[in-house]
Amino acid sequence: MKALRDLLDKMKPHVEPGGKFSKLRSVFEGFETFLFVPNAVTHKGAHVRDSIDLKRTMIVVVLALVPALLFGMWNVGFWHYAAIGQEGSMFEYFWFGFLKVLPIIIISYGVGLGIEFVFAQINGHEIQEGFLVSGMLIPLIVPIDTPLWMIALATAFAVIIGKEVFGGTGMNIVNPALTARAFLFFAYPSSMSGDKIWVQGLTKGEGIIDASSGATPLAHGAAGELDKIPSIMDSFLGFIPGSIGETSSLAILIGAAILIFAGIGSWKIMLSTVVGGLVMGLILNVFATDTNPYMALPAVHHLFLGGFMFGAVFMATDPVTAAQTDTGKWIYGFLIGLLAILVRVLNPAFPEGMMLAILLMNVFAPLIDYYVINAKVKARLKRAQKLVSKA
Repeated sequence: MKALRDLLDKMKPHVEPGGKFSKLRSVFEGFETFLFVPNAVTHKGAHVRDSIDLKRTMIVVVLALVPALLFGMWNVGFWHYAAIGQEGSMFEYFWFGFLKVLPIIIISYGVGLGIEFVFAQINGHEIQEGFLVSGMLIPLIVPIDTPLWMIALATAFAVIIGKEVFGGTGMNIVNPALTARAFLFFAYPSSMSGDKIWVQGLTKGEGIIDASSGATPLAHGAAGELDKIPSIMDSFLGFIPGSIGETSSLAILIGAAILIFAGIGSWKIMLSTVVGGLVMGLILNVFATDTNPYMALPAVHHLFLGGFMFGAVFMATDPVTAAQTDTGKWIYGFLIGLLAILVRVLNPAFPEGMMLAILLMNVFAPLIDYYVINAKVKARLKRAQKLVSKA
């Protein structure tokens, strides 16, 4: 590391003001602070000091996504081989998935970071670290058969419209990764609605053996085919077709444990989202009818289907777009879970409701905090008035 530090120190004068490559200063600083914690200190005002900066925080989130990523790669290969009626080893499943997922990750980071660098140069500010997470989230929430040009287009839309127009990292009002997913959903609904076969290279159904439908559990649920939905255990472990990183709740919960242990993810939002989903699932169970058998699906089963658990852990907890107050986090998460299952079951046009629920609550999060704070202020005023009257 010392040799690398010395190399950067030799290059630094060339990117300082007046240097030959001064216009690339923000790019250089972006790489330098990625490799080494910056030695900058505060000079005025009160600041909370910690051993971890934004870049290190983002890296922890990326590490928490690794279990879901690795399982997703294996699952891509598993379902491809199953769909064509062949068997392979665990390594063959993983290697097939790795080769299919890697280009999506490269496109996501390449396009997103490229745009970030351009905006940093234009505005003359440091490269912001938020896309370190978004660049990994975007590949994990799309079907494996999504064309690379669609990934590139959606990533560009998410970075420019979802974040940079609001001022960059920390200023956006909706989750950038979900903005990319929403763009794909509304721009190319036939490819993203969840009612098609989601198997690499076999989206149109060619080559699929009769024993394998390749359709997602949400597609079966929307069609009222509850008998074709995998068991709760298979759904929990992730042996189901779906978006790359969203299938294994077990892998996602490992990531949740990492985020909670590191103090980065809000367990209040995670828990309240799950509770909200369970409550709505139970309500639907009570009012289940023959016209909509999907309402009869056990509430717990809903938690392990689609992107519910992934959204609860990695999307709803985004510190920029989520509620900030403790009470607000409980309300925010509960409503996300409630709305996600409600949309999923009662609106067949949207087999997956988690994306819409989170984006909607992103918009309402500031309003939730506003009313929570106002309620606390009024409660304190009443207590103060009582004390004054007693005095």
